[in-house]
Amino acid sequence: MRIGWSDRTRRPSAGRMLAVLSAVPALVLAGWLLAGLPLLLLGVFRPVAALPLGLLAAVLLCRYGLRRLPETVEATARQTGAVVAIALGSAVFNGLFGSEQLIVRRDPATYAQYAVWLAGHGSLPIPYQEAAFGGADPALRFDSMGFYDYGGAVVPQFMPGPPMIQALGHWLGGLTGLLLVPAVLGALAVLVLSGLVARLVGARWAPLAALVFAVSMPILYTSRTTFSELPSLIMLFGGLVLLYDARVRLRSGVTGLGYLPPVPSGEQPGLIRAAQSYGAVAGADLAGLVFGLAILIRIDGLRDILPVLVYAGLLIAMRRADGREEGRLGVPLLCGLAVGTGLGLAAAYFLARPYLTYLSGSIRPLLAICGAVLVLTLIAAALTPVLAPALRRVVRVRWLPEIAAGLVVLVMVAFAVRPWLQTVTRLPMTPDDVLNAGFIERTQESNGLATDGSRLYYEESLYWVIWYVGIPVVVLATLAAALLTRRLVRRRGFGWLLPLAVVGWTTVATLLLPSITPDHPWASRRLVPIVIPGLILLAVWGLRWVREKARRMGYGQAVQNGLVAAGALLLLIPPVITSAGTAFTPVERGERAAVEALCAAIPPRASALIVERVTGDRLTQVVRGTCGVPTARVVFRQGADIPDPADVTRLIDRVRSTGRVPVLLAVRGDQLAPYGEPVQVMKLRARQDERSLVDPPNGTWSMAVDAWMTVPDESPLS
Repeated sequence: MRIGWSDRTRRPSAGRMLAVLSAVPALVLAGWLLAGLPLLLLGVFRPVAALPLGLLAAVLLCRYGLRRLPETVEATARQTGAVVAIALGSAVFNGLFGSEQLIVRRDPATYAQYAVWLAGHGSLPIPYQEAAFGGADPALRFDSMGFYDYGGAVVPQFMPGPPMIQALGHWLGGLTGLLLVPAVLGALAVLVLSGLVARLVGARWAPLAALVFAVSMPILYTSRTTFSELPSLIMLFGGLVLLYDARVRLRSGVTGLGYLPPVPSGEQPGLIRAAQSYGAVAGADLAGLVFGLAILIRIDGLRDILPVLVYAGLLIAMRRADGREEGRLGVPLLCGLAVGTGLGLAAAYFLARPYLTYLSGSIRPLLAICGAVLVLTLIAAALTPVLAPALRRVVRVRWLPEIAAGLVVLVMVAFAVRPWLQTVTRLPMTPDDVLNAGFIERTQESNGLATDGSRLYYEESLYWVIWYVGIPVVVLATLAAALLTRRLVRRRGFGWLLPLAVVGWTTVATLLLPSITPDHPWASRRLVPIVIPGLILLAVWGLRWVREKARRMGYGQAVQNGLVAAGALLLLIPPVITSAGTAFTPVERGERAAVEALCAAIPPRASALIVERVTGDRLTQVVRGTCGVPTARVVFRQGADIPDPADVTRLIDRVRSTGRVPVLLAVRGDQLAPYGEPVQVMKLRARQDERSLVDPPNGTWSMAVDAWMTVPDESPLS
């Protein structure tokens, strides 16, 4: 007896194609990370091992998660084709206008150089290579911006998940391939969000959501350079997609098995139910794994998956309270979540410990909150028989649904009036805080604002969202969240519970405390993993509700279609207007050519000594990783702008004693003149992101990066 919605020879429907296309990205990334992390921990993350193992893991997860996928999406060929066209258009457009951030100035280049190192060496940490400088010396330092000195080696900032993904692009196409990875991830994010919209709202709304999402400036921004937000989005929304499919499997009778052997007819129903439960359990297990692996991409994922933990406990409680079939998914969801989270935390501990130390002020409270939520969830699940009667009485309170809906609206109103009630500031307490305050003051001067380095502008966070997606999206999303909350309190629409919890929780937490330098478009990346796609998801549901309300009020089809068309324009036009100022202007172009020219100028068997602060921050890891040249910075004495010439001379001699060629680098030629004839090896003139604090960004700024090099004379300073 064959189990499934169709037999093997039936041509896949357009709806099933959209369902598969939107589930595959998370499964493929999960397979790649599952295969790659052990290799990286063992120091053998190399293409000869990672490519076949990653491909095998991705194929197995896709087969495990997609086999006999039920009809979770009902879509026409035109709707599926529109979504695919938008995703492909996103990939091509952002690939053509992509950035080339390789010189370490902010996070994208840190991720890129991290990926370059993994692609070329396959291991962490990054060794000092002090033998190339004649051994250890107190005048040598090996850290730089985004790369910590820790435990006798250099450890990159950030979690290893994004660089592991980006390294694949480097293996396939060098620096060009690496720089195209964000555009591919952006297209995959379009597919994942569209698939979730098709499942929860309807396939006819998926193209609209895909287009509004794709043209939003933060999505364009993160689809053009090496950030972590898009793979995080793929994992979080991909987990919601997989869990939705698991719930449908449980209800539909689709098992996920290819066939059942012949059995007596009286035993078939029980066997079918067991197989059906197996397919749903497998889907929930995969969903939990994908959610948990979001931590391997961004440590902030700990906060984002808290609702998943509570939801898993709720499912377990439902099973204990009244034996609801859906409760079967609770334990596998929790187990998958535990495995994925464990892998993410292990990666953080073994591969990003100094990063955790840097974030300890926020990570420790977050871990405590996660532990408390876990304990409370387990206690609540265990006490379900005692608590269930009281909870049932609470939800029967007459006005509770309206109160819950009203609270949703009040939260958004509070964010709207926040700028008139609060000015968020932070007094500089650490060296990093001082640097950040100085940056904000310089940015304020550039924006023509009064200087106050303690300002964070977080009270404007809701207006950041409005800049990028417009008032109609925010209003419709608020309406949808309120209506869905009311339905859930009335114990209807259970399929929306986890999506609404994830979107609502993370949106409130992000808007309350964005925890990012507040210049834009830089700060807009905080809105990418959950806030913007979540609000778009809710907004299209709100638009559908408006259409259905018009139908129930007796308006004809023409009026309904007019409302949808007007609503679609209201959703689409604001993000298009905001994005138009920067969408066709690539930033930091020319960096790849500049870096390649720098590498070509360095002589064979060189050891690079950087004798100036700015070049040390920007180019230390570039020369070490991309150029493959042992690189160190010369320590400055306190209060000095350049190193002691005696230290430089001694280090030059020590490099020569190893049989290598000493090379000095600095931002200006006069800083190198005492040691030899300087030659300019980098003269980059390009555009960079605007740094706007109180208005949506609508242009770019100029930027310049210079580097000079000298091969010292045999007798420097003589």
